[in-house]
Amino acid sequence: MCRAPPLPPLPFCIIIQVMNDYHSSIEWIYRKRWLSSLLATAVKDHPEVVLTGARQVGKSTLLAYEGPFKDWHRVDLDDLDLLHQAERDPTSLWVGVDQVVIDEVQRAPGILHGIKREVDRDRSRKRFLLSGSANLLLMQRVSESLAGRAVYFVLLPMSLGEMKGRGHPSWFFDLFKGKAPSFSAPFPSEDPIKVMLRGFMPPLLFLEGLEAWIKWWEGYVATYIERDLRQLSQIDSLSNFRAVMEHLSLRTGQVLNQTEVARDSGVSQPTVHRYTTLLEVSHLLYRLPAFYRSRSKRLIKSPKVYWLDPALPSFLMGLHEQEALFQAREVGALFENLVFLHLQALVQLLVPRPRLYYWRTVTGREVDFVIEWGRRLVAVEVKFTESPRYDDAATLRLFLEEYPETAFCLLIHRGTEVRFLHEKILALPWEALCEEPGNDLP
Repeated sequence: MCRAPPLPPLPFCIIIQVMNDYHSSIEWIYRKRWLSSLLATAVKDHPEVVLTGARQVGKSTLLAYEGPFKDWHRVDLDDLDLLHQAERDPTSLWVGVDQVVIDEVQRAPGILHGIKREVDRDRSRKRFLLSGSANLLLMQRVSESLAGRAVYFVLLPMSLGEMKGRGHPSWFFDLFKGKAPSFSAPFPSEDPIKVMLRGFMPPLLFLEGLEAWIKWWEGYVATYIERDLRQLSQIDSLSNFRAVMEHLSLRTGQVLNQTEVARDSGVSQPTVHRYTTLLEVSHLLYRLPAFYRSRSKRLIKSPKVYWLDPALPSFLMGLHEQEALFQAREVGALFENLVFLHLQALVQLLVPRPRLYYWRTVTGREVDFVIEWGRRLVAVEVKFTESPRYDDAATLRLFLEEYPETAFCLLIHRGTEVRFLHEKILALPWEALCEEPGNDLP
């Protein structure tokens, strides 16, 4: 726990508010993000670094607490006066300073030309950290201005390890060398149902109980639709957009069929395509591509969809209680989404950044996640079971037959067992994705 200098208002920080009948107090708490060291390294070598991520994932908090950014000049384009200045006279925003953080840069794309001129004049001294809540690579005007010049990072919701204040698990990177972690069994793992309802967004850390979580997600979705979405695009019907979100949530972990979504939500297929792209631009939705190195089997090549946080589709589906979620037919897909979030948090720490896929044959045999790092492969299957069995690894064994060069495979489950199901397949509890072997676990 550490004290910190004054930070931006509540939406951009993590706080605990302790109240009783007589007084209230606010105490600042910061938990280090796994991505922070990569950001700090990147700005040493590159004059322009981009940090994007959905609203409320903690971008502003990271930049306010972590060195060297906490000491840089800061420009927040959510401030309407600064936004006006950025549109009229952008270079005046950083007169006399060499190191600048610009928040919500997507609100003033024209500022990027001024940044380019500034960097071209002095690449050795000038440093710009550009932060935004939209995927700048998917915004044409912005991506063209940054093409070939910037280094990109995406901040995700907090992993469970970050929430607990733990460093990232190094054993995960050894999987690409074919080395298995040495966890002891049984492994004490947290019930995923509770965290799948709560979620992993930083402000949720200090909210207790279902009602508080539901109210937070209700406000998050409303703010996104009523504010952020309008900044990105003109939407004819907000209710239609909400309907598309809800029907996409029902397809979490499934191959995306936009025609079906259009039919079920009552809007046109081109509209579904546009809305899906907007959700991607906002970092709320991810399309996971199919893995299909040339081999003998016929494979599915359409993407699957996952959300930035498993609690968001849970909320959109109307699953607001633990028993309702546990009994829902979608619980397995939402558990996959939980694992997807943690795999994303880990793969982005490797250089070069691995690619994340899924693998599926036309007969329906599927491996949930395939991670490709150069020519090395790691396959991950997810099972919503407390007791993984040998047959649960059947598709992983099929994948190994098809791709014998695969370094290692994991079967992630919700129980406590640590068990080899093949010399290259290890069953692990999901929380092991956040822990090092030998840590003192509760």
